Amino acid sequence: MDRRAFIGAIGGSVLVAPLAVQAQQAGKIPRIGWLTNSVIHTANVEAFREGMRALGYRELSLELRAAAGQRERLPALAAELLALNVEIIVTDGGPAAIAASKATATVPIVIGAASSEFVEGQRIVGSLARPGGNVTGLTISTGTELYGKRLDLLREAVPGLSSVAVVWSPTNQGAPAGRRAVEAAAKTLGLAVHPIEASDMQQLERGLGKAPRSPSGAMLTIADAFLWSQRAHVVSLAARHRLPAIYPEHEFATDGGLMAYGIRVSENFRRAATYVDKILKGTKPGDLPVEQPTKFELVINLKTAKALGLTISRTLLLQASKVIE
Repeated sequence: MDRRAFIGAIGGSVLVAPLAVQAQQAGKIPRIGWLTNSVIHTANVEAFREGMRALGYRELSLELRAAAGQRERLPALAAELLALNVEIIVTDGGPAAIAASKATATVPIVIGAASSEFVEGQRIVGSLARPGGNVTGLTISTGTELYGKRLDLLREAVPGLSSVAVVWSPTNQGAPAGRRAVEAAAKTLGLAVHPIEASDMQQLERGLGKAPRSPSGAMLTIADAFLWSQRAHVVSLAARHRLPAIYPEHEFATDGGLMAYGIRVSENFRRAATYVDKILKGTKPGDLPVEQPTKFELVINLKTAKALGLTISRTLLLQASKVIE
């Protein structure tokens, strides 16, 4: 995986012209907008391109717009895409989905990644099963019960686990539901919870510095587009504070986190290509149910476990979809 992102790609376009499985309609090059509150992540864009290539699109014009964490820029960036007469807007993250849906009620919008709680809670669609309107796409979680599973996995990895620092972004409207789910599951398991707000990495570092120290403590992050975009920093801070941590997305573990239980975000964007293809061929976005993930991967990074002085049991290793050695 290419772990680098085009951090400077606040705007711009990309033209894709590879070989295709099927012949693309002569002279027709779809113009697709791409909007994110974060930066342009190479893996996500490449996965989307690959998905489109597999569906027969030899050429595809991608107009990329990224707010680089400055959410207030999203409305103007959405307006830029609409001024370019894009046929569809693909969004990365909940804030981008909101900005795009407020900017247009006619141009189709395909959500590539946002939590199901966020999509439903913000009423971006009528319902996941019957979106209606001009928005559809894919979510990155199927419910808050996944946080209980992550706590169970942490208990298996950390002997005598007694407390968990729960990292969440206060700007994420879906985060409170995740926090409540963690707190409820932790209470059942007899674990102390220490919430840490992280609107930026400096705030996260201060929060971790103030968290109670315990050899049986650990860390868990609430699914969030900003935290995902800053995963290298998040993982580095966890290592500095010697906190075993579990994350919602596969990429955290491949970037050095101890464990991840959830989806591979880039796969959502590969799947998003099927939505774009159907819409280009005439299907109304409101008739396409929002897809929720059904495949979750446990990734364990044994290098990180060794650095933390942890021995991962064979029982836990057998549950893993991928083990990094």
